[in-house]
Amino acid sequence: MRFASLIPVVLFALAAPVHAAPATPLAPMAYLAGHCWKGDIPMTLSSDEHCFAWVLDGRALRDTHTVRTSGKPDVVGETTYYWNPVSKAVEYMYLDSGDTYARGAMESAANALYFPPNEQLAHGPANSYRVRWNPLGEDSIQAFTESRGKDGAWFSVFQMTLKRTK
Repeated sequence: MRFASLIPVVLFALAAPVHAAPATPLAPMAYLAGHCWKGDIPMTLSSDEHCFAWVLDGRALRDTHTVRTSGKPDVVGETTYYWNPVSKAVEYMYLDSGDTYARGAMESAANALYFPPNEQLAHGPANSYRVRWNPLGEDSIQAFTESRGKDGAWFSVFQMTLKRTK
């Protein structure tokens, strides 16, 4: 199972200083910028680390993440979050070294970042995922990842705590 694609990540380079002010729609994600967050994926030997930085003078947020599994090559991915003035939503584009990609949206509600269902494409059929990140104070995030089963019902793929490492 590809855990690298389960939590959205960031794309375009052109890095601006980490202290750049975020675009207003990206403000709910500001606490992530300039920090790395790492957690262990339950029931696996894998860890997942996300490092966030403002790009394009705060108009986009880059999340570069790495899933490390002992004895296997790292899976590296990037997500770019940006405001889309046409859809009037924060959207993202995700790519990883395993040829997985996804596009979707991010909504901020009730002290959480919510990533509504999206279709993540890789080798084989598309998988539908939805994710929620709940901050637990300043130094950790509870991440919930769910997938849609063949019967259409949602089930938990995993929950993990990401802790700020820098």
